[in-house]
Amino acid sequence: MKNLAREHEWIRVVGRVAGVLILLAAVFLAASLCSAESGPAIPSIFKPESTPADAIYHLSIFVLAVTGVIFVIVFSLIAYALTKFRRRSDDGPEPPQVYGSNQIELAWTVIPVLIVLVLFMATARVIHAIEDARMPEGATEVTVIGHQYWWEFRYPALGIVTANELHVPVSDPSHPTPTFLKLLSADTDHSFWVPRLAGKTDLIPNRVNKMWIDPHEVGVYVGQCAQYCGMQHAKMLLRVYVDSPEQFAQWVQDEEKPAQSSDAVEEGRRIFETTACINCHAVSGTVADGRFGPDLTHLMSRETIASGAAPNTPENLKTWIQDPDSIKPGSLMPAMKLSEHELDALTTYLETLR
Repeated sequence: MKNLAREHEWIRVVGRVAGVLILLAAVFLAASLCSAESGPAIPSIFKPESTPADAIYHLSIFVLAVTGVIFVIVFSLIAYALTKFRRRSDDGPEPPQVYGSNQIELAWTVIPVLIVLVLFMATARVIHAIEDARMPEGATEVTVIGHQYWWEFRYPALGIVTANELHVPVSDPSHPTPTFLKLLSADTDHSFWVPRLAGKTDLIPNRVNKMWIDPHEVGVYVGQCAQYCGMQHAKMLLRVYVDSPEQFAQWVQDEEKPAQSSDAVEEGRRIFETTACINCHAVSGTVADGRFGPDLTHLMSRETIASGAAPNTPENLKTWIQDPDSIKPGSLMPAMKLSEHELDALTTYLETLR
């Protein structure tokens, strides 16, 4: 009977240890998947492409290393105690009692304080380097305004207004040309987060926050609102297009042009200008000057609609106009309820806004 009880006790100990090891393996597997090569649809903090994101990444690795060492030490001591001091058949009713140890109490007080101090100093250094960075000459300035549930991007020096897809020039590490973002909110709390470019920064009503990025590689980087802001918070997505200097100059040149139109789409333009569309949206060169919704002057130059909720195709555009809730339930865009003929004409007109 004693041997059987001892065997059952060992089974319980081994089971607990195995459970912890499986959990630890799962954590390392998740970390390896996050650090794997990721496309624009899978943002990863383990693939930084900007100075702020790189600083946060290295700080995270340092903190994980410190806490990992602590975990290994504590787990080893627990495993040792479970095996060395397990209950035996010849044990008395109560183990020997040890009362007080100044050395042990001093150690478990001083060591945690030193660890916390080191982590605090490392974190404060990174925060200072990011938050207090000065804006150099030649930096691009963008005003970011968070709305339920989309992003507005304004380039004050260029006179450009766009939505949901932010274009910035690539920054050469030898001659940095960062992009500084001024963050505002039009309604409630939002949070601007592009994991591979920078950390999260909140957009708060009646408050101005700032952040900056200096992407080192041309490409597309995805992010989203990281602060719950309402029903469609999860679909308040954004894309950052990091362009070469030539690509960015061409994009600026295209965006500065007024909306193009022709007689072939005159009916669709008339429908747009005589319905509720102009109360929310703006199109340069027309009577539409709404500010509640995205600027549509160059709508078809964007790859997505509804703040990244759907690809920007004629079919999706038509669905978005007629029944927004089918793409983004709870969005603040009203269903237009147009006839099939009117819907086709309006969609054809919007397709010319490039």
